[in-house]
Amino acid sequence: MVSLSNHERTAAPARPEPVEGRAGSFDGLRMGGDAGTRGGRFRDLPAPTLRLYLLALGLALPLGLGELAPAFLGLAAAGAVALLAAVLADHAAAVRPGDLEVERQHHPRLYLAADNPVELVVANRARRAVVVRLRETPPSAFRSSALFFEGTVGPAARVAFRYTTRPTARGLYRFSTLTLRWRTPLGLLWRQHTLPLDEEVAVYPNLLEVQKYDLLARKGLLREMGLRSARLLGRGTEFESLRDYQPDDDVRRVNWKATARRHRPITTLYETERSQRLIVLLDLGRMMLTRVGELTRLDAAVNTALLLCYVALARGDRVGLLSFADGVHAYTPPRRGRAHFYRIVEQLYAVSAQPVESDYVGAFTRLRSDLRARALVALFTDLSDPDVARTIARHLALLARHHLPLCVAISDPAVQARADAIPQVGRELYEKVVAARLLDERTAVLDELRRAGVLTVDTPANQLTPATINRYLELKARALL
Repeated sequence: MVSLSNHERTAAPARPEPVEGRAGSFDGLRMGGDAGTRGGRFRDLPAPTLRLYLLALGLALPLGLGELAPAFLGLAAAGAVALLAAVLADHAAAVRPGDLEVERQHHPRLYLAADNPVELVVANRARRAVVVRLRETPPSAFRSSALFFEGTVGPAARVAFRYTTRPTARGLYRFSTLTLRWRTPLGLLWRQHTLPLDEEVAVYPNLLEVQKYDLLARKGLLREMGLRSARLLGRGTEFESLRDYQPDDDVRRVNWKATARRHRPITTLYETERSQRLIVLLDLGRMMLTRVGELTRLDAAVNTALLLCYVALARGDRVGLLSFADGVHAYTPPRRGRAHFYRIVEQLYAVSAQPVESDYVGAFTRLRSDLRARALVALFTDLSDPDVARTIARHLALLARHHLPLCVAISDPAVQARADAIPQVGRELYEKVVAARLLDERTAVLDELRRAGVLTVDTPANQLTPATINRYLELKARALL
């Protein structure tokens, strides 16, 4: 059984009481409160509060009455001087920048298409409570649950403001500066500092799904992920389960002790251990650049391929990975083990789709030359272009002579919706006809693949992972590999 290492299962350290958001466990970047003064003094000038605006507006009344009686002008001048003195005193009495410290904390790796928790921890070393506001600046390509936060930090206390951010593509991204404001004691000003909490973060394929699978597998709750429990049953020696006797069961499999206890025939099922080879063939050509939902086809395929590799390794199979576009980009021969799984993770992190035509001839030639023993070859590709789809079908049919090919494609729900829609205007009618034609061509290609002995998975992106893994488990259970 492959399991994640300790650094992927970061234990949650003791954290301050959260103000809002979600909890998580993290490793972070630390920066003192007075570090943001460099290069941004003008943008860090104090800002007036609503209370100060209202007090200043109150001086308008004696100024207006000054037209009638000059004494009111003196009253307005005295009020202005008093208000200015109060502002200066309030500013001087405010918590010093050095007494406030801010940390941004998160896991060293963020995960694609997952809600990654982030904490902004404010520490107050002053002897009185302070009201703070924060403005976060995550990468613009991320979808974050919140950007602005406000709360009270007690004396010598720490408060965590929590939010989640959802990356929509793999790669390196940068968090930018963080703006901290805190209110003065009289509530007349917001003092402000911009903190240079710039840091690079790497967005990896979704290992959180791997952790979820691992946890549910241990509890026997894989159905919560949409996965069926499939066992490879036969004349093995490892106990799997007990069930009621069936007419075609071997009499030698009857468990007589269980039969005596339950007063009806009970059969023992054994799990046969079979180690096969799985090769993930990942298309990086132009067709994988298109988006289906929030992810590109390639990113959806990467997330699914990652969990498929993990499940296969956990079941004792050897797993390899070949990625290609106009040539073979990388090839990892099939092996077992946790270290091999992390090599696959690094390879999947690095892949990116290219605006070029994929060289299927070169990829399949390389695969046939390196792969001697029979294997399950799972090709993650796109079948939207009929000419490209027929080329893929031809090569997979040749591969089916010695291996078991599985073509994994992502259907586009928007095309299906266009084909099913009732047109109201001429343009919608045209779109419906085009969408129906695309679906017919796709169906014809899939039928051609099946007739050639190629297995297929054709499903929307949000159902791709359970559909692919269920097909793998089915093949494993039927001993077709």
